[in-house]
Parts: sequence; C-alpha cells; structure tokens
Amino acid sequence: MKNQFVQILDIPFINKTKNDVVNDILHQYLKEGKKGFIVTANPEIVMHAQKDRDYFYTLSKADLIVPDGIGVIIASNLKKKPLQERVPGFELMEDLLTMGNLHQLSVYIVGTKNEILEKAVKNIRLKYPDLNVAGYHHGYFDDKDDTVIEEIQAVKPDLVLVALGCPRQENWIKNNISKVDKGVFIGVGGSIDILAGHLKRAPVFWQKIHLEWFYRLLQQPSRWKRMLVIPRFLLRVLKSRA
Repeated sequence: MKNQFVQILDIPFINKTKNDVVNDILHQYLKEGKKGFIVTANPEIVMHAQKDRDYFYTLSKADLIVPDGIGVIIASNLKKKPLQERVPGFELMEDLLTMGNLHQLSVYIVGTKNEILEKAVKNIRLKYPDLNVAGYHHGYFDDKDDTVIEEIQAVKPDLVLVALGCPRQENWIKNNISKVDKGVFIGVGGSIDILAGHLKRAPVFWQKIHLEWFYRLLQQPSRWKRMLVIPRFLLRVLKSRA
C-alpha cells in the first residue's frame, strides 16, 4: 500500500490518483455534508509558503493538498517518494462539476472580473444543466467584508470555487470557511478564465509531454518571472535531501 502523503518542503501532498481524490471528495465530504478545504498546489504555492509563514499556516489547515504542476511530480521523484500522478487543478474542477451535475449538486463561484465570470457561468449552465449555480461574485471586494461569505452561507452550496489567485484565495478560504455550515471550498486560480473561453488550455499533446506550463506562458508572456520559481523550487528540494 502506497503512503497516503508525500512531504515536499513540509507540504503534505495527497498520494492518490485524480479519480481517487474525486471519489474521496464525493463520499467523505459532499455526501456527508461536511466542509472541506482543498488546495491545488504547484511549485509557486510551495515556494510562497516557504517565505510566508502565515501562508504556510493556511496550507496546514487544508484537508487535501493535491499535486498540481509537473514540478511537484519531479520533486517527489527526486525525493525517491514518487507521487502516483499529477492532479491538474482544472481537471479536478471539471470532474467536480461533472460529479455535481450527476448528483444534482450546487456550486457558488468567487473571483475574476464580472464579464469573465458571467461568461463562465453561462458556459457551466450549458455544459452542466443539472448543476445548480447557486450564486457568484466577482473578485473585486475587500477580504474583510463578510458580504460574500454571508451570501454563501445563505444559499448553502455544495461546492465553492474560489478564483482569487495565490495566496489570496487560500487565505480567504481559511479565514471564512468556519462561517458557513457546509461546502467544499477549492482554490481554482485561472480556471474560471478557461471555462469562460478567455484563456485556452494547452492541447492534449502539450499536456502529455508536460509542457502545459510553457503553452500558458506563450499565451501570457507576462508570467515569465513566475516561471523562474520552478528551478528554484527543484534546487531547494535537492538541498533538502542533503
């Protein structure tokens, strides 16, 4: 039996396949009406946690941290504790929406610009007709304002997709999940932009050769500085083995 978690720079990544993670969320949280906090972590998130102890504490409160990013998989191999597979955040979100549609669940979406959010909601309603979009709110609000979380508490969605970017989305979830009775909260970063058609996901070929990150860089050249975190992350993992 494989170890359930693999520690990478003190971050415990769940060592399960994407299908197993989705099934766990369904049976251990959604069907039980339990709250859950899920982080899809890439090297950027891990490295941010190394320099920001408050953010590290936020991640310690997550119920599941999944390996989103080929750099995390490479790091697990360097540690000779290989993770079973990468769990791309976009695919995990899509699978949760599919499952929500199948079980007639509800979803609330927080984040991004209003026009992008409205396009995403329209596309979700077309693709997942039996999924109830219980509400949504753009990301331009004061995090100390309880208006959004109060609305979430009022409509009691099963899933809450939070697209506020790292580290804001994880910190917001940690600070607010105690204020609601139910809901699985997951930080989804730029995935709502893809659902809206504002950004395109890499073609399958690029995904298979693990160059999805490079395809995204071609779409958003301004991200190049953020990409430099990957070699620094792998170097730090190597040093941690010494």
